Amino acid sequence: QIPKDPEQRQLRELAALSQQLQRVHPNVLAKILKQGTVYQNKEIVVINKPYGLPVHGGPGIKNCIADVLPILAKMLENMKAEPLHLCHRLDKETTGVMVLARSKEAAEKIRLLFKTRQVEKIYWAIVLGDPDPVEGVVEIPIVEKEVQSHQSHYKMTLAPNYRLCPEDGKVVKIRKNRNAESAVTRYRRLASASACSLLELQPITGVKHQIRVHLAYGLGCPILGDHKYSHWSKLAPQKLPELTLKRLKLEQSKARHLPLHLHAHRLCLPLGQPLDLVCKPPLFFQKTLRKLELDIAKD
Repeated sequence: QIPKDPEQRQLRELAALSQQLQRVHPNVLAKILKQGTVYQNKEIVVINKPYGLPVHGGPGIKNCIADVLPILAKMLENMKAEPLHLCHRLDKETTGVMVLARSKEAAEKIRLLFKTRQVEKIYWAIVLGDPDPVEGVVEIPIVEKEVQSHQSHYKMTLAPNYRLCPEDGKVVKIRKNRNAESAVTRYRRLASASACSLLELQPITGVKHQIRVHLAYGLGCPILGDHKYSHWSKLAPQKLPELTLKRLKLEQSKARHLPLHLHAHRLCLPLGQPLDLVCKPPLFFQKTLRKLELDIAKD
């Protein structure tokens, strides 16, 4: 059954596309990735990762980027090409710049650059609300915790080093959580409208779900379509402001179909001379920007 409402149709299509990427033949998937190539030289191939495609396999995952790297290498070069190598990862729902290496040596070199924080990463996210202040740094450690609710699940969450003492409002240092990883994210607002903002983000560290957790729990501005981190104790669709729903022509009951609006916009890779790699946001992201009237100065 095809929804009459164009909005619903677009959301349904995105969800379907994500499922379709799981069903297509690996050769077709490799072809899609090849079409999304933004840059290549003798060491690397850079693709614009599509929405809803996992980087690694796992239970219930038939297709992932890792599995089609040998096919993609052959399509880009020749039948004898050795498989491409992963250098870093992006979440399944995140789109944008992804670097693949043509050799083991190049992959190790690039992984080291990521590990030693020499790669500058810039993301774009559409978030609910307006961060206060409009630019700054979130520096709060992150830890994985089990959420005890009617359906137990795991989430990354903040493990702050300080808290406010309820008696006198003083700031007190708390004992460090042994498993917490330090996490630092710079953010800057590029535009705001329709009860939402477009933020530019620079994760200085690379903790799992770092940007999503820092925005939702640190700034109180969850990413649009981030149903996992919009609540703590339950797994439920994100609750959207009236104005946002109106601009998106969406009913709250259909909010669960909204995709995560997080895009790896740019990577600066210091290989020989610094490579500046940029990927345009996917169509659904651009459409949302237009509908929410989040106009940004073109850079």
